[in-house]
Amino acid sequence: MGNIKFGLVVAVFIGLIVWMSTYIVHERELVIKFKLGEIVESVTSPGLYWKIPVIHNIRRFDSRVLTLDTPSERFLTSEKKNVIVDSFVKWRISSPRDYYTSTQGDERIAVSRIVSILNDEMKGQFGSKTLNEVISGERSAIMQAVNENAGKKTRSLGVELVDVRIKKVELPENVSNSVFQRMIKERATVAKAFRSAGEEQAKGIRANADRQRTEVLAEAYRKSEEIRGDGDAQASKIYADAFGEDKEFYSFTRSLSAYRNSFKNSGDILVLNPESEFFKYFKGSNLK
Repeated sequence: MGNIKFGLVVAVFIGLIVWMSTYIVHERELVIKFKLGEIVESVTSPGLYWKIPVIHNIRRFDSRVLTLDTPSERFLTSEKKNVIVDSFVKWRISSPRDYYTSTQGDERIAVSRIVSILNDEMKGQFGSKTLNEVISGERSAIMQAVNENAGKKTRSLGVELVDVRIKKVELPENVSNSVFQRMIKERATVAKAFRSAGEEQAKGIRANADRQRTEVLAEAYRKSEEIRGDGDAQASKIYADAFGEDKEFYSFTRSLSAYRNSFKNSGDILVLNPESEFFKYFKGSNLK
């Protein structure tokens, strides 16, 4: 029984020694190993590692990409106009040894230095751009330049800048009002130019349509007169041919037409001499 207890004590002691002599580095961690306060090794790969109890101690850091939401800052453009910039940064620790040496491993110190470097770089970038360039289409170029230049400076801190993004660029209220008024005037000028061009084109289209309408009506009138003339000529020829073949019959049909038209309504009254030529066929036929 005594041997079993002794074996258990030895096993526990050995297990404790092994536990105190090893440490595990996870995938999301970076580790610095110290020897009596002096850095002897930085570990960036996950796994199981050895250390000497009491003599060696370790310090762990987060290896994941961290987000720094920087406070809004005011910068001057090349035109000496203020813009308020809101941005954020993605960063991570690239060298645990340099990170600890430059910041004592304090994330607050690291963040403060990163913000200072970014503000210096943004001040230079915005100072070389006009207000229109900053607002319109130069953000990508500014972010790329800040990322490259600031990234070179943060390497000495053991920090890698993964990405720098500008969330928004705003103008102070007094500047915004003047810019908006200028934009309104510019857009109004452009709109007026478009309206003038449209009205000019509309006048041209209307004039062309009116000309075509006049030409079409004139051509239609000409053709209708030609057709009417041809019809009148054919009618005159038919009348002439009919009159030539039987003058008395032609005179008779003409008189009947005249009677029909004259006495179309029951209340029509004609006051004529009974011996008038109009009543020729009421008296009797002259045909022999």
